[in-house]
Amino acid sequence: GFSIRDRGLMIIHENEIVGRKKRVPRSVKKVKSEAIDSFVELDEGDHVVHVNHGIGRFRGIQRITAGGNERDYIKLEYAGEEFIFVPIEQVNLIQRYIGSQGSDPRLDTIGGKNWEKRKARVTQHVEDLAERLLKLYSRRKKATGYAFPEDSEWQIEFEAAFPFEETEDQARCIDEVKRDMERAVPMDRLVCGDVGYGKTEIAMRAAFKAIASGKQVAFLAPTTILAEQHYESLEERLEKFPVKLAMMSRLVSRADQKKSLAGLESGEIDMVVGTHRIIQKDVKFANLGLLVIDEEQRFGVKDKERLKELKASIDCLTLSATPIPRTLHMSLLKIRDMSLLKTPPYNRRPIETYVEAFDEELVARAIRKEVERGGQVFYLHNRVETLENVQLFLRKVVPEVMVEMAHGQMNAHELEDIMHRFIHGGFHVLVATTIIENGINIPNVNTIIIDRADMYGISQLYQLRGRVGRSGRLAHAYLLYPEQRALSELAMKRLQIISDHTELGSGFKIAMKDLEVRGAGNLLGSQQSGDIYSIGFDLYLRLLDQAIRRLSDEQEELPSEIYLEMEYSGFIPDAYISDTMEKMEVYKKIASVTNRESLDAVHGEIVDRYGPIPDEVASLLSLAEIRILCWDLNISMIRERKGVARVHFAKVARLNINKIMELIRTSGGSVKVDPKHPEVLMVDTSVVGLKEKSEYLRDRLSTIAG
Repeated sequence: GFSIRDRGLMIIHENEIVGRKKRVPRSVKKVKSEAIDSFVELDEGDHVVHVNHGIGRFRGIQRITAGGNERDYIKLEYAGEEFIFVPIEQVNLIQRYIGSQGSDPRLDTIGGKNWEKRKARVTQHVEDLAERLLKLYSRRKKATGYAFPEDSEWQIEFEAAFPFEETEDQARCIDEVKRDMERAVPMDRLVCGDVGYGKTEIAMRAAFKAIASGKQVAFLAPTTILAEQHYESLEERLEKFPVKLAMMSRLVSRADQKKSLAGLESGEIDMVVGTHRIIQKDVKFANLGLLVIDEEQRFGVKDKERLKELKASIDCLTLSATPIPRTLHMSLLKIRDMSLLKTPPYNRRPIETYVEAFDEELVARAIRKEVERGGQVFYLHNRVETLENVQLFLRKVVPEVMVEMAHGQMNAHELEDIMHRFIHGGFHVLVATTIIENGINIPNVNTIIIDRADMYGISQLYQLRGRVGRSGRLAHAYLLYPEQRALSELAMKRLQIISDHTELGSGFKIAMKDLEVRGAGNLLGSQQSGDIYSIGFDLYLRLLDQAIRRLSDEQEELPSEIYLEMEYSGFIPDAYISDTMEKMEVYKKIASVTNRESLDAVHGEIVDRYGPIPDEVASLLSLAEIRILCWDLNISMIRERKGVARVHFAKVARLNINKIMELIRTSGGSVKVDPKHPEVLMVDTSVVGLKEKSEYLRDRLSTIAG
């Protein structure tokens, strides 16, 4: 700003009032993380679930000529080395089996009763669960809570102090949370987003809104270190405002805890941050209005029961980094309010990931490289007994660097002191156990070295890797395995997956591989795990989705399965794409098409990469188009035999009889109603090839839509 005295004029820049924000050009590429369909991530040898036949093993794609038509089939292996071949158009009947990690499920027997029994049992359990969840939801909807007033000027000032530009998702989530708070119904919203996508800022704004309205806030974190970090972040953001903040955990002395308890009961303290200590019976609030829970699934059964009591009449905001698969998200939307954060912060860059055999020289080089650019290093070693040896080893190989260690068995004050010093740059390398796994945010740490990376699960490796790369700097993650030891196939696969998925937002993809069963258990309750293992995660979610739709009297928009049996020749010729893996990738892409936009995108990509599309591939794309047509018109099955396609409608009540009669009258005999089954239309397709067939069917059928 500046002033012109003789004119009596002073110009002040907005940044001097509301603070300067870090803005990143819109041209910077933003990658959205999406929940993905499990079939799309299928590799040969993976276990799959066929809706009608049960658990089998995927054995690749094979070209077969049958009935004069040459096409590709999905080959599945079942018990007793029996095989079935599924036409590519029925790919939607197959999902990747996701169940217990490490132990393979038993293959089902073709034609056996076991699969149908298991499916029937799980269907019954799912009905009960859906009923329970819907009752719980409707009870919350009927409960009356406190309707918070609209944003105050203080709120606007508090939000303006956020030093970054909000992502679109963050802005949307903040609006959703505020809308919920301003209603007289108690909020119960889950904010779900990848590691470091800005969930804490959403919670801070909600907390400030509650405090500005005269209510108290409880912020619950799973670990003492994370609670302390949240406390420090809040303290920094709230220093300009008359807000009284307290912390409760094992790191806080008895005397201070006593003071905080009295302050909460009298209403003198506005907000408390802490571990499960803050939900114990002796903690009494004068006027609690909002409960924020970070990573709810990490709390025990007793804690969850206490949370249920607390949540009954107050607003509750839950934060989770467990990525949610699309199907589960769709199901839960009907029974729980949910916000997804899919866009990474603008300045976030992918983490360079290296999978290497352990090597002293490599470790020394990685540490020196980070320290030379003024950064700090996490060195992860998950055995408390040998942690000290690792510290001595590092002091020997990089003597010029300061090394300290931290683990959960240390006494509270010692641990607090070490973490404090590390956060404030007191030493270069922290040798630690997985105590650093959850949510710790130290922007200056941009290299992580994980010793014995082969011992961790994928989701854990992903969480640990997310501890670095939280500033605009390029970060490095080294996943080290023992040099002289043979790794199990599973360990190799895990390390391969984590190094393949380095792009931003890949948490969702990794979730499909590893996190889902626990993710679903966390969100639905642990007793569901057995059912998920017995029929696979994807089918479990489909059954849950159908049950919720039925019980909530929602008009089902899509038939649950579309069964296509068409006469055509379609495959990807070797002359067009010779590489087997690439071919498989294209099949997966065509299989995952669900709407016109995705069909156009896949078509464009194939032409872009491989040139003009041959007739056989055009046939496959036409099949995808027919499937979209079935969804549009609520068709459950099209079965074509000898030039006649029998079209089965899932919801006859929605059809307009006059339009059907008009179609039959004007079709010149090519469309008829099956006299024995009035819900089935018979369409003569002998006059066209498959390339024109989807258009031909669409022209005939679209006249009866509506």
